[in-house]
Amino acid sequence: MEEVRFVAADGVSLEGELRPPDGPVRAGAVICHAHPLQGGSKDHPLLWAIRNDLASRGFAVLSFNFRGVMGSGGSYGGGVAETADARAAIGVARDRAPGRTFVVGWSFGANVALREAVDDDRVGGLALLGLPLGESSLDVPELPAREVLRGSDRPVLLLVGEADPFAPVPEVRALGRRLARATVEVVPGTDHFFWKREREAAALVGRFAEETVAGEV
Repeated sequence: MEEVRFVAADGVSLEGELRPPDGPVRAGAVICHAHPLQGGSKDHPLLWAIRNDLASRGFAVLSFNFRGVMGSGGSYGGGVAETADARAAIGVARDRAPGRTFVVGWSFGANVALREAVDDDRVGGLALLGLPLGESSLDVPELPAREVLRGSDRPVLLLVGEADPFAPVPEVRALGRRLARATVEVVPGTDHFFWKREREAAALVGRFAEETVAGEV
């Protein structure tokens, strides 16, 4: 594991870890963590499992902490400033791996990842886990307008636990219909945190990444 520091466009210094692939580099990936004000950080079992699975498939994986979290500078930006953090992280991944970058986001991080990716041509695909939707959603910015989402041709995996209170399955399926290239996967018997189902969730993310992004140049 390689510790890295990088700087967002507004000058905030961020900390991260780069997990090299187990074999030759096929592509790069970035992981965006859960809500900074709810204990979210890059260090969560679900995100570790995803990082390891992607690395086993040839991805160089950058996990990082949003501004104000642990060793990253700055302060919480309401989900708005954090898009600059994700954009800078994608730049680091692109420096280390060829082709377009696969971006994974969980919860708050899924919201940030989607909003960042809609106009970033460096992003080749997305996996969004537990994307907050509906009245029970976490405090996150609104998603892009329907026409903006429909205009993005990136493949998107919407992964949700069947009992997730923040991402109700019917609303996740409805969002999938608004996206041009969405795949919806529902993991039974779990919720927003995928407890004891981390490896299963990671494998779904890894297979999708491998099928859509790995090997692109």
